[in-house]
Amino acid sequence: MMTKEDVTMMILSAKKQAGMTWEGIAEKIDMSPIWTHSACMGMNAFPKDKAEALVSVMGLPQEAASVLEEPPTKVWEQSVPTDPCIYRLYEIVGVYGPTIKALIEEKFGTGIMSAIDFDMQLTRVPHEKGDRVKLEMSGKYLAYNSW
Repeated sequence: MMTKEDVTMMILSAKKQAGMTWEGIAEKIDMSPIWTHSACMGMNAFPKDKAEALVSVMGLPQEAASVLEEPPTKVWEQSVPTDPCIYRLYEIVGVYGPTIKALIEEKFGTGIMSAIDFDMQLTRVPHEKGDRVKLEMSGKYLAYNSW
């Protein structure tokens, strides 16, 4: 039985062999690079048509399509990664997370920003002190339920 981890490794191998980029793969299946990468890494599920398109584009076995359609089981047993790029995102959330929460609650009420109904854009912005990484995130506001 093929797992999400198996499919992820096949995708990474096919991507490297073909010299493709995440943006190029996403363009071929008509999805955003953010969603494409996340789903390829097993953190989101592809719709059936996109899973089939990815299997075709990457030359994967047909069985991989059904695995790509499966919703993820997110198990957060991992400690903070040591990769400096990823670690800095944890640091940003650690430093600014309470601020983001407080401002969301002031502007919207007690609730959260959805990570499911979510959009993200990553762009490079020229700057005199060195180019900047601009990360824009937008998630649907979800009020906490009161029972």
